[in-house]
Amino acid sequence: MNLEIHTPELEQRVRQQIQSGQFHDVDELLSNALDALEEKAPEFGSVAPPSVRSKQTGAAILEVLQSSPYREIDLTPPRVPIVVRDVQL
Repeated sequence: MNLEIHTPELEQRVRQQIQSGQFHDVDELLSNALDALEEKAPEFGSVAPPSVRSKQTGAAILEVLQSSPYREIDLTPPRVPIVVRDVQL
């Protein structure tokens, strides 16, 4: 796979990281960046493969909502009556 960097600023940042000796190559830099992203938000930081994604349900969302420190906030949308007119066919 070939990846392209479209902004000179990002390319310069990558070059600086490699030249500083912190990373040996782009593969190592990307691997560390993705690891850090997954550690920051393991549920949302990585894209699950299709086989895993198809097994996910609303249980994960329910668990997050139930563990929220703001449980007093009502997330139920307001019920608004819908005006229905008589229709003659």
